[in-house]
Amino acid sequence: MKVVRLSISNFRGVKSADLLFDGHTLMVGANNVGKSTLCDALDLVLGPDRLNRFPPIDEFDFYNARYLAPPVEEGAEPQPIPLRVEAVLIDLSAEIDAKCGGNTEFWHMVEKRLLGAGEAEQANPPDVVPCLRLETIGKYDPAEDEFEAKTFFSRSPDAPAGELTAVSKSIKRQFGFLYLRALRTGSRALSLERGSLLDIILRTKGVRTTLWEKTIERLRGLDIEADADELAPVLRSIEKRLSRYIPMEAPGNATKLHVSELTREHLRKTMTFFLALSADQGHVPFAHAGTGTINTLVLALLSFIADLKPETVIFAMEEPEIAVPPHTQRRIADYLLTKTTQAFVTSHSPFVIERFEPSQTLLLSRADGVVTSKKVSEATGLKDNEFKRYARWGLSECMLGKAAIVVEGLTEFHALPVAARRMEENDDALQPLDIAGAAFFNSDGDGNGPKFGKFFKTLGLKTIAFYDHKANRPPEQTANYAASFDINSEHAHKGFEDLVSAEMPAERLWTFLSELKESGEAGNVGIPAVKPDEAGIRATAKKALASNKGAGWAARLFEQCDFAELPATVTQFLSSVYAMFPAPLAIDDDEAAEPGDQGELPVAL
Repeated sequence: MKVVRLSISNFRGVKSADLLFDGHTLMVGANNVGKSTLCDALDLVLGPDRLNRFPPIDEFDFYNARYLAPPVEEGAEPQPIPLRVEAVLIDLSAEIDAKCGGNTEFWHMVEKRLLGAGEAEQANPPDVVPCLRLETIGKYDPAEDEFEAKTFFSRSPDAPAGELTAVSKSIKRQFGFLYLRALRTGSRALSLERGSLLDIILRTKGVRTTLWEKTIERLRGLDIEADADELAPVLRSIEKRLSRYIPMEAPGNATKLHVSELTREHLRKTMTFFLALSADQGHVPFAHAGTGTINTLVLALLSFIADLKPETVIFAMEEPEIAVPPHTQRRIADYLLTKTTQAFVTSHSPFVIERFEPSQTLLLSRADGVVTSKKVSEATGLKDNEFKRYARWGLSECMLGKAAIVVEGLTEFHALPVAARRMEENDDALQPLDIAGAAFFNSDGDGNGPKFGKFFKTLGLKTIAFYDHKANRPPEQTANYAASFDINSEHAHKGFEDLVSAEMPAERLWTFLSELKESGEAGNVGIPAVKPDEAGIRATAKKALASNKGAGWAARLFEQCDFAELPATVTQFLSSVYAMFPAPLAIDDDEAAEPGDQGELPVAL
């Protein structure tokens, strides 16, 4: 089974969203855009255990924590504002089709919509397929002073008029939905609490263990006092004091210590999985292992569950890159893409992003609580192989930000961020580019800028270009630069090395060249032992920078020079970039917030 549409209203930070999916989906975007909320929404509508906890939702599961609407007239009661999550499933299993056939509808694969009333004649495969539409509705119940949430079939022909048929937990288990939350699953993954991964594995395999009866019997017979003689007098003293108020008629000692409450539920919570990770290390509780180990072992458990249900596994996973090395990140991504029916993944890692096709990658954006998405494949300008090639070279970082600063080569790619940091250190009024969401990108060659600018611009980013002057640049390329970039800066020099060697003070250049010669890094540059005239210094500096583009020498020069010695062309260009991202208004440390500044959350009376 696969999810083809997810609709959300009034859930957490999402006022509304209507997203379409086509198989495996990588969701990328800036922090707080709603990636985790979308995964939680899937869990709310598809997860078999999500609604079992009490209460299933709370105040902050509602958009802006608003779950009551003001009364429409004086004296009336405030009305609940519901939250709603709807999912449309296709490729229904035979078992689901048999159990839920009366609730199915039809989904148009080409037009990406449900068929409406009167369109039955269009229900012909392969363009139209059966689907199951589910919706979870959550709301506040003023009479009970409780929050409630239930999942229903959106099409419920057998229910009374105006009502919907509830989806049972056993039906939800057939969907095969699994959710791995970032840094939130490990502590209980290998416990035996209900809904833990180990519990799911046992239930999926149909294991009926006699563990509880035998363990409770052994724990009941464990005499703790026998190994702690100092406790017995204290317990007997307590018994005597209790007997003054309560008749102690039981034979023998009336008080006794046990290591648990001797119930299944308490044992589920206290029983702990231990493991040893190396030959010199004893067994330790699972939750005490390293974060990367926990996340990897949790993935192993989830893969175990997926292998038990190969016919349908819908897997949601937040940030698989957390605390694991790149090669493990790639293995996790490959597993999800090859061993699951459908995977929903959130990530900021280029090692994960590069494994998904552009058509599988959704770039999320959020404005005024409305979350929208755009497939990266819809961003014209790059071929799929180019996307994969550059994903690890800065493309991913730019996609997850708000602006892309595109340069032509490694020298400026290394040097311009250093100049930007120097400017930020020199002027506290500038908003750092990292905080503004602006990232540098190396387009790797003369004339490559427009295609990357077009790609980033289609994704909704601000685009900025800084590139060398070319006297015979074709008019078409000039027009492409102008159309692709919000700031289109062609500096006056033939190359960045020309710019640096021409605009920085000759004395600073000579000091730098002398240090290179003394350190033995100069190689075949041919730095003279005797200081030449100014023209000779500038020519040698240009040669040095041009012959070692990947060495980061221009960046090192920008680090070592006085701030006033930075090239004027560079600082003027960066000033225009900073102007696009004005710093937020500063708040004095001693400025106190007035009462009511933060607003008030609705209170149920």
